[in-house]
Amino acid sequence: MEYGIWRRPVIRLRNYLAEKSCCFTGHRHITEEERPILCSWLRHAIRELITTDGITTFYAGGALGFDTLAATMVVEAREVFPTIRLVIVLPYAKQEDRWSDADEVICLSEQYYTGCMFARNRYLVDHSSICVSYQTRQSGGTAYTVKYATARGLRIINLAQFHKANTICVI
Repeated sequence: MEYGIWRRPVIRLRNYLAEKSCCFTGHRHITEEERPILCSWLRHAIRELITTDGITTFYAGGALGFDTLAATMVVEAREVFPTIRLVIVLPYAKQEDRWSDADEVICLSEQYYTGCMFARNRYLVDHSSICVSYQTRQSGGTAYTVKYATARGLRIINLAQFHKANTICVI
């Protein structure tokens, strides 16, 4: 991998169409109470995005919590939709071994640096047209990513809105 100015890599990536791509962002801490309903909502959202919006590529950030849950649901969905792709985008190397089920793992840097998580989040958004989130707070990395996605014109699907309303997820 080549690295450009500011120790950030020059990414050599196949040309996935952002219009056919979706990214995930959400909190790292998911309670045991939230997990089953989030899995259900993610299954529904992924199925709808594939069948209704034609999404073929899903980007996840590889963090614990919501990222991992979303990636797991994409892998599960491949049993029914074998042509979909899961791309894991890691802020820095040394985590890629955890993602053997991913179609592709992209490491944005060889090592951790201040701001690498934000760079990863921007990469996810910049390569997508839809952002599925689980945002329950107005601060932190998830809030930053959703604000960035909104500013970039992405359609935002916040699964937390269904949790607050105690309703069934309808995309």
